[in-house]
Amino acid sequence: MAFVHDFVARHVGGLYFRPADSNNVRIDLEAMLLPGGLTIGRSLYAPMHGARTRDLLRDGREHYLLTIHNEDHEVSVDGKKPVKVAAGDVTLVNEGICSEFWLGKPMSVDVVSLDHRSLTGLAPRIALEASYVISSTAGSVPLLASYVEALRRDPPNSIKAGEVASRHVYDLTALVLDGFVRGGAERNEGSIATARLKLVQKDILERLSDHGLHIDAVAKRQGVTPRYIQRLFEREGTTFTDFVRERRLELAFRLLKEHGATSSTITAIAHNAGFAEISSFNRAFRKRYDATPSEIRVANLIR
Repeated sequence: MAFVHDFVARHVGGLYFRPADSNNVRIDLEAMLLPGGLTIGRSLYAPMHGARTRDLLRDGREHYLLTIHNEDHEVSVDGKKPVKVAAGDVTLVNEGICSEFWLGKPMSVDVVSLDHRSLTGLAPRIALEASYVISSTAGSVPLLASYVEALRRDPPNSIKAGEVASRHVYDLTALVLDGFVRGGAERNEGSIATARLKLVQKDILERLSDHGLHIDAVAKRQGVTPRYIQRLFEREGTTFTDFVRERRLELAFRLLKEHGATSSTITAIAHNAGFAEISSFNRAFRKRYDATPSEIRVANLIR
């Protein structure tokens, strides 16, 4: 538990944990630091009680801690009566105030620690409440949760990318808070659109070989309209169809260059890359790479 207390204190904020069963404790922790005083992490906890006590407030942290649990739990802030929080709901708590939580069963927790000054700049009156609990059904919660998950799985690979990702998280958090914080919250619509596009592109890349990969299906999974998705790609100077075709051609190119691909016909490779017709695949491939699929395969075998 000493390691847990130290890890959490260094990356999130001082918390005290007391397991429900000291002989059966499993805790997994991960944290990723991003520019702008932002930390994104995930934790897996055994049943336990946790608290940010008055003594722990001496660390001087006043970040806002945003959490999303995959199971129901209870939270008490500033000594008030515990509130039951449903699985998937967003909880936002000011770390400058005492708080407690009770986890009655093993659960995972997505954690976002947000810089107080940065978030206050977007929601000036956020401090009027010590905490917020926002339902998972609120329109913008799934977008924030999905984007945070995408960052965890595919972290930014440069300082610049980290700065952009951090701005997106702050803007998405402001979007979630708008309507719950008195006076509303500012948000960068361009940043939100960029974050949404990243999730749409991720959806596409995970289903390239699916011949049923159509814009209507993607829009339904993302909770937006097909026209909105088209506008997202138009902002990037391309279209949904062009993006899908380019990524499928890149996939086919990689498959052709793999040594193991010699056991597959070009027709099979085209099919596995999501192309339904070999003739359209051959035309698009030659236009893209100025070579036929057979020529790419032979050139790779010669090397």
